[in-house]
Parts: sequence; C-alpha cells; structure tokens
Amino acid sequence: MNNILVDASAWIAYFRGDEYTRRLDEGIDANTICTNELILSELLPLIRLKKENDLADVLNTVNKLPLEINWEQIRDYQLINLRNGINKVGISDLIIYQNAISTGATLLTLDKHFQLMANHISCKVELLWGTQRDGSSTQSDGSSVQNENST
Repeated sequence: MNNILVDASAWIAYFRGDEYTRRLDEGIDANTICTNELILSELLPLIRLKKENDLADVLNTVNKLPLEINWEQIRDYQLINLRNGINKVGISDLIIYQNAISTGATLLTLDKHFQLMANHISCKVELLWGTQRDGSSTQSDGSSVQNENST
C-alpha cells in the first residue's frame, strides 16, 4: 500500500475531530500515514505552546518521509502555477507537493490548491472531503473508483 503524506490542514481537521477524517484513521490503522519535517514544523510549535505534549510525542512517532528539496523544480512548479492562474501557493506547500511526488506518496489535504496543481503537475492528491486528482474519485466510504478520463 502507498504512503499517505498528511498535510498540516488534514492533521488539524483530525485533531478537531472533524467527521470527514475517517480516511486518516484508515491510514493510521494500515500504518501508511507519513509526515515530513516541514509539516511537523508547521504543527509542533502551536501544539507545544498549548502544552499538548502527548500529542507532540505521538506526531513525532509518525513515519517521516525524507525531504530533499530541488529548488529548480520548486521554481518550475511555481511558474506552472502562475501560468495557470494558481496564485498564492507558498513555498512550504510547493516543498510538500514536491515531497509527495518524489516519494510516490498520496498527498492528503484540505487545501484545494493542491488539487488544482495536480491538473498541471502530476501528483496523487486526495482531499479529505472530495475527489482525488489522479483520475479517481473518493467515495463516501473512503474507497475510490477509476474515472474514464484519467489523467
């Protein structure tokens, strides 16, 4: 089974107990959930500020994908975004996107701009509440069905 790189937005929804985070529960049960140091750097300071040390400890046990940044590729991704009207994508999100691509992981997120990017830069993106950007749709039970016009 493929790794699932969980973006900070998906983690935050999970910690809030949002109803549509069952997909994350399934990944935890299957031991396919991953993070990286950038995502942890987005999450852990606030978690520690709130003195949620047990939660911080749990997050630190999640499998971490290696993070190797190709800055030329990051600039290319941003140029592709801008040419396609996808504006205001931060460098940190470009690095997370690149990490999902380079490791072959599915990116699990709430951020719609990742799905927009997948229309132009091939990456498997799954919105917690919606469709995947690999030519398949996420069903209400979390399963996926291949569409006829896959990308």
